[in-house]
Amino acid sequence: MSFRNIVYLNIGGKKFWTTIDTLTQREPDSMLAAMFSGRYTVHKDPETGYVFVDRDGKHFRHILNWLRDGIVPCLEESQYPELLREAEYYQLLELMDGIRGCMSKRKDEEDTGTELSRTDIIKCIQYTRVRLRGVNLSGLDMSKLDLSLVDFSYACLKNAFFTRANLQSAKFKDVDAEASIFHNAILKECEFTGANLRGALLAGANLQSANLQDACLVDCSFCRADLRSAHLQSADLTNANLEGANLEGANLKGAKLTNANLKGANLQRAYLRDVDLRETYLEGARLDGANLLGAIR
Repeated sequence: MSFRNIVYLNIGGKKFWTTIDTLTQREPDSMLAAMFSGRYTVHKDPETGYVFVDRDGKHFRHILNWLRDGIVPCLEESQYPELLREAEYYQLLELMDGIRGCMSKRKDEEDTGTELSRTDIIKCIQYTRVRLRGVNLSGLDMSKLDLSLVDFSYACLKNAFFTRANLQSAKFKDVDAEASIFHNAILKECEFTGANLRGALLAGANLQSANLQDACLVDCSFCRADLRSAHLQSADLTNANLEGANLEGANLKGAKLTNANLKGANLQRAYLRDVDLRETYLEGARLDGANLLGAIR
């Protein structure tokens, strides 16, 4: 093996050695593969030769082992959402699918107290004006279903799966959807007012004109999500990842953006009046025409 093929990584202070082949072959469309493809300049510490990535290094060994062996690690249930978040950041799509499969299998093996099954949901949506208000659907897999216009208000949706589901104009008022998965879901014009979405994954979701006023969006991932004209007034986006998200015309009046990642986000014509942006990451963000009157930067 050529020493020139070895890569030295510093992930949030934890150091790893690997190879370019490991980082580029299994998931060639990932961020890591792109970084070390030779197409981009990678900045190294001039003294140590390490490439620094500003992420928590706790689960990066699992990332590397996946890239080496293609095996999803066996973890405690509470650790899978953490690993899923890292896989989403590095754009490791096959690993994301594998993690979701493990999480779904665990849920199937446990008695979650869910009031309805996936089959029950499929039967319900054959009728118009479906209302599932206040129902416990925690941990249920509703991925890829057509759930448009369904009323989930006040329901318990903790750890529920809505990957690639059609939820256009659905109602999620005051739901508890902590750590739920909405990856690549259609959520146009949905109502999430007062909802608890702490730690939810909404990467790649279509949230055009969605109403998220007063929602708890702490630790949420909206990476590359479409939030054009979304209503985010007074929403708590502390530690949220909105990297590359499209927030053109969105209303963020009174939103909390402490430690929020808006790198490369489109904030053109967004309403950011009186918003505190001092601890918000805005590198590469587009702010043309944004209303920043009174904003603290």
